[in-house]
Amino acid sequence: MKKVSFTLLVLAILLSACDTWGVSPQPFPVWTPIPSGTPGVVTATPIILLPPTFPTLITETITPSVIVITPITATAANTEVPSPTFTLAPIIPSDTATSALIQSVAVDILGCNTSIDITHGMGEVTNAYVTVKNTGTVDLPNTCSLLRAIDEDREHPDKKVCVANLPAQNQVTFKLTVDSAYQQNTVIQVDTSSNEVILLRLDKPSCADIGLFGGAPSDVGVIKPIQP
Repeated sequence: MKKVSFTLLVLAILLSACDTWGVSPQPFPVWTPIPSGTPGVVTATPIILLPPTFPTLITETITPSVIVITPITATAANTEVPSPTFTLAPIIPSDTATSALIQSVAVDILGCNTSIDITHGMGEVTNAYVTVKNTGTVDLPNTCSLLRAIDEDREHPDKKVCVANLPAQNQVTFKLTVDSAYQQNTVIQVDTSSNEVILLRLDKPSCADIGLFGGAPSDVGVIKPIQP
């Protein structure tokens, strides 16, 4: 029995070694799942910009040499060198002419008195004695003083008195008259002008009696240097 089994086994091996079909049988396909690919990891690489490089400039400072040549002057023995002479010229300010032109006046009301003006057909009138001083540096052409009173009635012809020209640093005394109320304290006002331009206006609430100060001045209308 063992010999028969061994013979059949050898025969089976020999038969399997022979190609009885002519074509080798193909192995059955075995379907296996396709392995999924591992996703690639993309990491953003930073772009590093390097600063531009410039060629290094090598500068060389050349200090010029200064050669001072001192001339040799032959001088005689014991010869003194004269010292320079400086002359100072006077400095004249440019605005001298402008600053010298000063227009200024001062007015003094010396006092008042009353009288009866029969010549002009008026009753009581008030006379005011006014001194005008040209304290500036230029002459005042057509210098006038005008008198007003709070109780003035009719216009008196002597309420405004003028001189053709009042030189600088000179004065003149005017007698001005207004038609005023009888025996009333008169508030007066004096306007002083040059060529119709008012330079000064002076008010006096009550004009004192000129008789208390030595009476009416005798130099009315006379132009003379300013008195201290």
